[in-house]
Formats: sequence, structure tokens, C-alpha cells
Amino acid sequence: MHSDPAPIAGTIASAGVQRRRRWAGERLGYAPRPVTAPVVSVSGLTKIYKVHERTTGLGATFRSLVRRKYKDVPAVAGIEFGIASGEIVGFLGPNGAGKTTTLKMLSGLLFPTGGDAQVMGHVPWSREDRFLRRMTLLMGNRTQLVWDIPAADSFLVLKQIYGIGDAQFTETLDELTELLELGPLLHKPVRQLSLGERMKVEFAAGLLHRPEVVFLDEPTLGLDVSMQARIRTFIKELNRRSGATILLTSHYMDDIVALCRRVIVIHHGKILYDGGLTDLAERMAPYKIVGATLRDGAIGRDLSAYGDVVSNENGLVKLRVPRADAAERTARLVRDLEGGLADLSLEDPPIEEVIDRVFSGEKLDDHRPAAVPEGAVR
Repeated sequence: MHSDPAPIAGTIASAGVQRRRRWAGERLGYAPRPVTAPVVSVSGLTKIYKVHERTTGLGATFRSLVRRKYKDVPAVAGIEFGIASGEIVGFLGPNGAGKTTTLKMLSGLLFPTGGDAQVMGHVPWSREDRFLRRMTLLMGNRTQLVWDIPAADSFLVLKQIYGIGDAQFTETLDELTELLELGPLLHKPVRQLSLGERMKVEFAAGLLHRPEVVFLDEPTLGLDVSMQARIRTFIKELNRRSGATILLTSHYMDDIVALCRRVIVIHHGKILYDGGLTDLAERMAPYKIVGATLRDGAIGRDLSAYGDVVSNENGLVKLRVPRADAAERTARLVRDLEGGLADLSLEDPPIEEVIDRVFSGEKLDDHRPAAVPEGAVR
């Protein structure tokens, strides 16, 4: 690792103004970028696939050669949102909700059927070189590395593709090697790496050119719990050090809870919610969970007067209580049980349960507009 604290070379034009970007964080005196400027702006974005339909049988196969029937399948249906510089936003939805299609349009891999989008002032599907040098799309089940050669050789290929200077390449690779613990992995053929190891070198490959916007599609897919935690730590550190704007999809709620203050929930191609994760829990689950651990003398006592009993096992009773009454119910429980209470906890319901209620079509608890964290762009 280099010890020279000089700013990293390289300037990027933005609205005619040259500004310096620094990758190596506090070690190089990095000052995070402001979080007020819109980086991703989406308005009425729509994607409709035309899908070929035919009945079964040999005759239907021949008829479909001359007269095909198609049906329109809307994948994304006129969504709107904005993301400010430096945000990490979770993009949630069940399989087929439109998450990956949206990310592919925002990264320029797909043309939309309608609507508009801008990423750092660029129209993504125009695929301008300057746009492609400033963003990256990393997908948990896709690879950009050559299977039969070491990752280090693929990195050199990417260095030439992106026109990265020698000094910047060395600096960035050193930084990524330290953060991702890549030392033992760089000179092994990619086919010999485990899934978790391959995901780490994939991250490095996608970040060598220091993108300002990072789209992550299921980055921890298929990884064990330990490797998931390491990847989450890296994403958080990437955002802290570089100020990169990150849009993240994941089916693992631990990823979302650990990384995202704001979430966008999409279902059947439409946005159901855009706002703070904690606000979502308050509005979709107007109750809290009280956990009461009872001492031997109190085990078996009926606590239904304090709330709906969710579970009662081995002296641990969980009660569902209205959010507005939580403080009064817990105080009464402590007063009434006295010495029979060993421990007491008050928690929001699991976020998985909250998201499931959104997907099932339940309406928000009230009609307040979603509270978006400070700096977010709607």
C-alpha cells in the first residue's frame, strides 16, 4: 500500500467544471461529496416485453413459424424516483417484480419502452463512453472475469478497456486488495476460486475504474453467512470512503437492514413504497413485539391481558401490542409481574414480516407521504 497521501490523479468534467475525485478515503484526506445533488433521476420509466405464445403440439409449432401470437408483459410500469449523491438505497421486491429490469435500463443494457431516466446527467441507453466510465453494474450470478486465467490478468484487460493510468491502477488495486483481502486470490485461475472468493474478485473488477454510481443486483446471492457479512462490510466501507451512490437489490433482508436507511419497494412493476426503512415498519406494522422472559415461579402465567400472545416457549413469552400503547403495556407488565420477570424487550416486528405485508397488497396504515431520509431526491 502506498503511503504518499497525495490526491489520486484523474479529473472528471461535470457541467463544465473540473473537480477532483479521491478514492482512498480518510487515509488520503477524502472529503465526502455533498448528498443533495440528484445523481439518478427516473420519470415514468416503462419496460414491456413482447412474449411469444403458442399452444402445445407439433401442429402448433409449425403454425407458429408463419403466424406468431404475442402478448405484452409489463415488467416495469411507469416508475418514478430519484437518488441523491452518496445514498445507499435498497431496491426490494419479489422475483419478477422488475428490480433487475430497472437496473439494466439504468446501466444502459436495456432500452425502455417509455419514460425517461438520467444517471449523472447521462441518458443510460445512449451508452456514451463517459457514462460507462463512471458507473458499474455488478450482478451476483454473472461474471466478467475470464474463467481460465488469474483474476490479475483480467484486471489488466480491464485497465486497457477503461484507459486507467498505471499510477491510478496500482493505487486502486492496492486499496481493493486490502479491503477485500484479495492477496492470495489474484494469481489463481478464476475457475479454482470458491463462490465467495469469486464474488470478491468480481467486486474488484467492477470497481477498478472508480465508478461514482454502483448498481448491485443480489451481490450476496448464494454466499454463506460469513461471506455475506464481509461483502456487506465492504459495501459500507466503499460508500464511506469513496462517496459512491449505490442502488442495491437483495432478497436477504440482513443486507438491507445493515446498509440502507431508505428503501424502494416494487411489485408487479409498480413502486409501492419509497422512504425510510423504519418509517415503513411503523406504517405497515402498527404494533410492537414485547418479549418477556419469566422466572420459574411465573412460567405458565396468562399474559393475554397485556397483548396478543404470539408465542410462549420455555418461559419466553412474545406479545403483540399496539404501537401507541407499547409504553403503557410494558410498564404495567413490569409492575404486575414484579419479581417474576427476568428480562423484558420491546422491538419492532421483523422487517421480513413488514415487507411481506407490503407484497401481499396491504395498504399503508395511514396516508402520510413516505418520509424520505435527508438528502434523498424524489
